[in-house]
Amino acid sequence: MRDGRRSGAARVLIAVLADAAAIVIFAALGRGSHEEGVTAGGVLVTAAPFLIGAAAGWLAARGWRRPSAPTTGVVVWAAAVGVGMVLRGLVFDRGVAPSFVVVAAVALGLLIVGWRLVARGRGRAGQPRSQSSTASSTPAP
Repeated sequence: MRDGRRSGAARVLIAVLADAAAIVIFAALGRGSHEEGVTAGGVLVTAAPFLIGAAAGWLAARGWRRPSAPTTGVVVWAAAVGVGMVLRGLVFDRGVAPSFVVVAAVALGLLIVGWRLVARGRGRAGQPRSQSSTASSTPAP
């Protein structure tokens, strides 16, 4: 039983770290493309509102139950963008131009939901097809 809990906790930790890495990568690429300097402090300040939003998404989705599910990723992504933009504008005193909102939504969606879809596809690729799926694809005599 403890091994099951440990592997479940490990899956949650990996998913949380993957989401955080996605947001930090987004922030670093954005800062680099705008020549703001890619320092650890600068990237963390840029990523902070989105990391807070993602944490809210994890809570809202109860992400620990199905950490790598695409549906969990959609909730985490929506909160990262929604809460992140509000915090960025109101608390962090940074711009939230409509073009930035679109770019952030697309990029974070690709990264946060995307890794889950890739993981899901890789998990299925290694599984043998079930008897019922092979039977249904075989033409009847």
